[in-house]
Amino acid sequence: MSFGGNSSALVPAAELALRRRNLQKSMQAAGLEAAVIIQNADLYYFSGTLQSGLLYIPSQGDPVYLVRRDLQRARRESALPQIMPFGSFRDLPGILADCGLPHADRIGLELDVLPVAHYRRLCAVLGTPKVDDLTPLIRELRAIKSTWELNHMRAAARQLDESWRLALQMAGEGMRDLDLVVALEGLARRRGHPGYARMRAFNGEIAMGTVLVGADGAEPAFRNTPLGGAGLHPSIGFGASGRRMTRGEAVTVDLVGFSAGYLADQTRTFGVGHLSDSLRRAYDGMRQVQDLLMRSARPGVSWGQLYDDCRKLAEGLGYGPFFMGREGSQVSFIGHGIGLEIDEYPFIARGLHQQVLKQNMTFAFEPKAVFHGQGAVGIENTFVVTPDGLESLTFSDETLHIV
Repeated sequence: MSFGGNSSALVPAAELALRRRNLQKSMQAAGLEAAVIIQNADLYYFSGTLQSGLLYIPSQGDPVYLVRRDLQRARRESALPQIMPFGSFRDLPGILADCGLPHADRIGLELDVLPVAHYRRLCAVLGTPKVDDLTPLIRELRAIKSTWELNHMRAAARQLDESWRLALQMAGEGMRDLDLVVALEGLARRRGHPGYARMRAFNGEIAMGTVLVGADGAEPAFRNTPLGGAGLHPSIGFGASGRRMTRGEAVTVDLVGFSAGYLADQTRTFGVGHLSDSLRRAYDGMRQVQDLLMRSARPGVSWGQLYDDCRKLAEGLGYGPFFMGREGSQVSFIGHGIGLEIDEYPFIARGLHQQVLKQNMTFAFEPKAVFHGQGAVGIENTFVVTPDGLESLTFSDETLHIV
């Protein structure tokens, strides 16, 4: 899965061309004459590389990738036809004119993430155009995965399965959560994981994953996730803390796999020595919630309806106060889209009844029960929407193992 000079890991020219044409169709329908893309994941999606600069996409014709650094690397890694050096925003009008691109009176910018300083400079050099938010158009396009993208997400899932099998081999009473997660990260790094995962949300920091032991699994954190963890220091504030595994505790292993920029997300749970009947029942309950999702999800079903139905089942099983976070710190979603980022469309979340699933959308679904003083149990898999329902891209054994 590592790049290592292997051209099969590069985004194919045909893939980039299709993405550009799809965006241009959406731009034309929205009345946008041009788009300026700066955010890292979007840059990679539309260019196939990640070099400092900006990508200018007119509503018709080829895009222009303007690169500050490194120009030669961008030309090696990207199949785009026009990649040019770029000094500052002041150079933009002249470069566009040299490329024969007309002045745009209405442009799209990634307003959810674009720094205010960048926004002001762009508007000034582009002649104070009317600006619309480009982000919804991009997120809707990126939610639908191509065969090439799905193949890399399947490769990321294979990486996750190898990590889970290693976790079961290594874990045992007295082992620190930190030692296990370091071993799992080391394996993934050797298999091509760069050690990073992306979130679009502001300050949505995330690592390769985490291992949470016992009561640490119920420790809330600042992130909008059902599991937080105490972490090693308040400056980070989430993840493994160095806690040792003790007999009778539940351990959650929540990892993010990687291939060519694409992610897969998986959680599995095991017990140390034994688990109480109440934790075993809770784990079975979370699998029942997942089973309901798999019976219900298909193209045309609303994101919010899936959330409501699954939440209702969890409450009917008696886990309402403990579902998707410790009581008082619960999140309002059960699933999140995944691809280049871990918080893409769709969201299986409260209130989203106007948005529906579409074929080839991918999302991670993570029903979890969290008990103060005890910890968490649950499961997470990454799915792709097919014409008939869901296919699970992740495939590790879902048995509640005792180690």
